[in-house]
Amino acid sequence: MQKLKHVAIIMDGNGRWAKKQGFMERIKGHEVGASVVRDLTIHASNIGLEYLTLYAFSTENWKRPLPEISFLMMLLDKYLQKELALFMENGIRFETIGDLSKLSDTLQKRIQDTKEKTAHFDGLTQVLAINYGSKDEILRAVNKAVECGEKVDEAGFDALLDTQNKPPVDIMIRTGGDHRLSNFLLWQAAYSELFFTDTLWPDFTIKEFDTIVKKFQKVERRFGGIK
Repeated sequence: MQKLKHVAIIMDGNGRWAKKQGFMERIKGHEVGASVVRDLTIHASNIGLEYLTLYAFSTENWKRPLPEISFLMMLLDKYLQKELALFMENGIRFETIGDLSKLSDTLQKRIQDTKEKTAHFDGLTQVLAINYGSKDEILRAVNKAVECGEKVDEAGFDALLDTQNKPPVDIMIRTGGDHRLSNFLLWQAAYSELFFTDTLWPDFTIKEFDTIVKKFQKVERRFGGIK
């Protein structure tokens, strides 16, 4: 049976879900999607998963309408306020990847405060990718390497990425029907098992997650070698 440590999810389909349900605004889908994050985080903690990385806001998402961006930032702040108690009760550590410098000072402070208050936990680590793009991450890591003035090997470069000290992605899930990685964890998912589902994120269930995990556990992972 495959040892599962790290699951990453592209949570796609919130806006389409809202439209399908008859809501006038896409933001309703984001609200319901946040509740799915909560349920899945609890489940991931209960089954002993080490890392759950969620694509919350990409570097490309700044192209969206300003009202939607403002709502997403407000929702993130509200999520962290609300879920801190959940993290504390379940021993969940909170971390982020991405360039946080473009966020408001208030939101940056909320993120930092949540990280500090959960830093001592050693159970599940929930990682939110915020203002994250894999190309941006890799370029930032390259620039760090250049500043050091020394060549780096694979391990050294890995340590310069936002995901330093985190294991490679075992399972990459994308909801919403599209079959692409959309600039998410391109380095870290080099040998991950990819699972695409037509289910829109607000409809994604624990049952479907467990079905994917069971499929993963039957896969023989050779990492370029032979049996």
